[in-house]
Amino acid sequence: MNDTFLHGTVHQALPDLQAAVRADPQAMVLWEQLTPLGRDEFICWVDDARQPATRQRRIQRTCEELLEGKKRPCCWPGCIHRTDKPPSRWQQAVLIDNGTGKPLS
Repeated sequence: MNDTFLHGTVHQALPDLQAAVRADPQAMVLWEQLTPLGRDEFICWVDDARQPATRQRRIQRTCEELLEGKKRPCCWPGCIHRTDKPPSRWQQAVLIDNGTGKPLS
């Protein structure tokens, strides 16, 4: 068995996400077929969860969405951590710090 787990361009999948994807051989094949940017989007989406229960739901949905043929998480505006492109207008709105009107650094 290949122990290598492919990660994203910016993010590294944590052990809980890796275990869930590895648990389903078909999900693992689909994960490996994603582009590095596609994997990055799923990892960022999972890591963005603030509550452990939300994280677990997102991990489960990652596997489900892979099996449905999705290449990116549903309803996710995209990773804001990439440095190869500027944030979209929607992402910029999310980056406004607590109503101060100043972008987060």
